[in-house]
Amino acid sequence: MKKLDYYFYNRADVVNIARELLGKVLVTQWDGVVTSGRIVETEAYRGVTDRASHAWNGRRTRRTEIMYDEGGKGYVYLCYGIHHLFNVVTNIKETPHAVLVRAVEPMEGIGTMLQRTGKKKPDRTLTSGPGNVSKALGLMVSHTGVSLLEDTVFIADDSYELKKKDIIATTRIGVDYAGEDALLPYRFFIRDNIYVSGRRY
Repeated sequence: MKKLDYYFYNRADVVNIARELLGKVLVTQWDGVVTSGRIVETEAYRGVTDRASHAWNGRRTRRTEIMYDEGGKGYVYLCYGIHHLFNVVTNIKETPHAVLVRAVEPMEGIGTMLQRTGKKKPDRTLTSGPGNVSKALGLMVSHTGVSLLEDTVFIADDSYELKKKDIIATTRIGVDYAGEDALLPYRFFIRDNIYVSGRRY
């Protein structure tokens, strides 16, 4: 596998990056334990101009400050006080774009994933949905700011080939509050993959 580099993340088009992350491998490794999964569902968030983004209209808080850093960092936030959601920060410094990883297909360390999630068997719920992705891969809010260019958490290309016809674009999930921006086709997933969360159209 070849780790994605600085230039992959530091590009202007977050929507294109979200699409290109499909098929890549998200890896976590610490204490000698490796877990990984192929990314099968993503959502793009276009910063200050996107009402669905945490950085809409230039909003800056202690939680979202990492979004204003340069691309190639991890942004993990807590949803409903329960779920840790993993995002990839993209674009240049001071442009708060991010991609939410909504689902992965388990690859390495499935036994560890089962322990972390308390599940007895590796069915589709193991890594379907952004909260399950983070739980299975051991990602938490404390990992906000982690560099994806290093070895603890990173995304890699293993030469997996994905055909254009197998990439589906839809509106995002759970952003009805964003008005017209809720209708933007910023969610991407791999056709017929069982780990895709939510609607499949």
